[in-house]
Amino acid sequence: MNPVSDIHHEAAKCVACGLCLPRCPTYGLLHDEAESPRGRLALMLALAKNDLPLEPRLESHLARCLGCRACERVCPSNVAYGKALDATRALIETSRGISAASTSKAARLLRWLVDKPDRTRTLGGILRLYQKSGLQWLMRTSRALRLFRLAELEADLPPVRSPRSFAEVYPVSHAPKGRVALFTGCLAQIADQQVLISAIRLLNRIGYEVHVPPGQGCCGALHLHDGQTGKAAELMRRNILAFAGAGDVILGVASGCTATLGEYAKYLEDDAALPFSARIMDINQFIAQQSWPSDISFRPLAKRIAVHDPCTLSNVLRQEDKPYALLARIPGAEIIPLADNAVCCGAAGSYHLTQVRIARQLRAPKIAQLERLGVDMLATSNSGCAMYLATGLRAAGLAIEVTHPVVLLERQIQ
Repeated sequence: MNPVSDIHHEAAKCVACGLCLPRCPTYGLLHDEAESPRGRLALMLALAKNDLPLEPRLESHLARCLGCRACERVCPSNVAYGKALDATRALIETSRGISAASTSKAARLLRWLVDKPDRTRTLGGILRLYQKSGLQWLMRTSRALRLFRLAELEADLPPVRSPRSFAEVYPVSHAPKGRVALFTGCLAQIADQQVLISAIRLLNRIGYEVHVPPGQGCCGALHLHDGQTGKAAELMRRNILAFAGAGDVILGVASGCTATLGEYAKYLEDDAALPFSARIMDINQFIAQQSWPSDISFRPLAKRIAVHDPCTLSNVLRQEDKPYALLARIPGAEIIPLADNAVCCGAAGSYHLTQVRIARQLRAPKIAQLERLGVDMLATSNSGCAMYLATGLRAAGLAIEVTHPVVLLERQIQ
């Protein structure tokens, strides 16, 4: 990855047509050209050419970008905006030693935790004790979390299960239709364990042997999007090695991770990166395109289920229709897409920890809409979005269950 070259290449494609402006969440909020994709591309190019110095105001405009990539869906020039943004953050990291996106203590702690799988498993045990012992209540009612600037990160914590180890292979009792590998990631193992369990069960039911390579870890997204490309590349290579020969397809359950896994070849000069990324598929997409055994049926569910489309599922993977196809299999369920699904919810990796005000402004209309709709459940395919939206629902006093489409589908199997 050559940051300066990548910035020049992508910025040169932009014809400043303005089609991206209505799709950009920050431009919609701030109405500032410097907070739009074309405005930021101009700033990126000026920085890469040394026409503008790296100073706080310029850096703040770039740091406020969510990286949602909604602009890419409407760009007639096919500007790879996400790649240019990552390159710019890498350039800033090199220039200053620390990027604007890295200034949050909570964000730095999060990156440190996901570096090594053992750290996240240890954290899971600690968090389980923290929640069950009453210490969480004490910390939340005191000023300690705000004192250490960890209130935002702690508020997103879902109920944590005890850490568990996954078997390397989950076989089926008959000749399998095929072998698939499951990406477990890092935080999903403690914060969204049920989606991994449900995914394995559902894949087994439709006839697939599931492999869970033990050497895998964080996809590298948090480091990549914070400009730490060296560390991101290290994490990427670890996953490529772990999944060598494991399954014909590699399935991701969190769209943010899956999107990053599918773009390893963009960031690694490695012959193994392209074939690895070619094996990546979102689990909703994979399951939706399968022919199902005739003995599988679903219990009716008389619930109103709102569906949130994560940016990575819509703008990178382009598979936003697949959760709806899966949920449509459940008899009696009323499936309702959120009206503002094209707008980011504000979670955006660690963005909600570094740009708290804007993130909350983006989340607020979604929480208000869910209240107006009177839904019973919210389905989303990205764990980060799920945690951030669940935090907003709790704060609003709304008892709406937030779940993954695969969890809900597997739960309803008779």
